[in-house]
Amino acid sequence: MKKVLFTMLALMMMGTTVKAQDAIQLPQPEVQKLNMSLGDALKQRRSYRDMTEQEVDLQTVSTILWAACGISDPASGKITAPSAVNMQDIKVFVCSQYGVCRYMPKDNTLVPVTTTDIRPSLAAGQDFAKKAPVALILVSTKDNERMDNNRYGGVDAGYVSQNIYLACTALGLHTVARAMMDKDAIKRELKLADTSIILLNHPIGFGK
Repeated sequence: MKKVLFTMLALMMMGTTVKAQDAIQLPQPEVQKLNMSLGDALKQRRSYRDMTEQEVDLQTVSTILWAACGISDPASGKITAPSAVNMQDIKVFVCSQYGVCRYMPKDNTLVPVTTTDIRPSLAAGQDFAKKAPVALILVSTKDNERMDNNRYGGVDAGYVSQNIYLACTALGLHTVARAMMDKDAIKRELKLADTSIILLNHPIGFGK
């Protein structure tokens, strides 16, 4: 099933036409796989740059995305990460060799944005980041006028980043938070508004 899901993602991202209605339904996150104790996760959390090019399956990506900023309480719409004024400002984009999708927590879907592999722009000269099979980009989008993303965006991105770290630790994956990247090129490729601020990226992969 995991292989089929990843193949569907690959085929969609390699298609000649990318449409918002072609949203990819993610499998339900396997929250039970995040059962490492908080104490152990904090002790074992590290920033790793040694990663193989082995693909990370879509089921695992779904679990990491849920931990990052997924819906933790469907009734209230609360997410797993704290958020200033509950604006849930940080948007997560998923990058791979097949292109980029935007994560939609409410529907637990991925919406294709581009078929371009932007990992070289993310890497900004660091080879390991260019080869990591998956990378997450954290963007403050200022979707609500009450949100001052110059003031709060970086704080909210920090919460999401820590969740990614802890989820990867529990799942036995390597990651590192990076601010280095070609933000102008990425903003153009993702067609982000001028008010959007690209804050961090997280290459993710299996350790060597």
